Amino acid sequence: MMIRNMVEQHVTQAYDQLGPNFPDFCGCDTCRTNVMVYALNRLPPRYVSGHEGTVVTEVSLEKEQWRAQIEVMVLDGFRKIGMAPRHGVAPAVK
Repeated sequence: MMIRNMVEQHVTQAYDQLGPNFPDFCGCDTCRTNVMVYALNRLPPRYVSGHEGTVVTEVSLEKEQWRAQIEVMVLDGFRKIGMAPRHGVAPAVK
């Protein structure tokens, strides 16, 4: 059985829709991932494991309130990551 966080799909869609509003944003894989991780860490997850759960959760996530929350977190991610991008930074060695 596969478990998915449905919010992740909506964060990805919000990133793709809102990205053109930030023409100076890097957009490399690292910066893109950092924006999405930033948003996902600040949004409550919505996990599903089957088709029925996916449909019910999808309907819930399409509501205006959820979309607005997701978009606000993604926009905040663009701003925060854009101010201090981490692309090209060597990983910390332990």
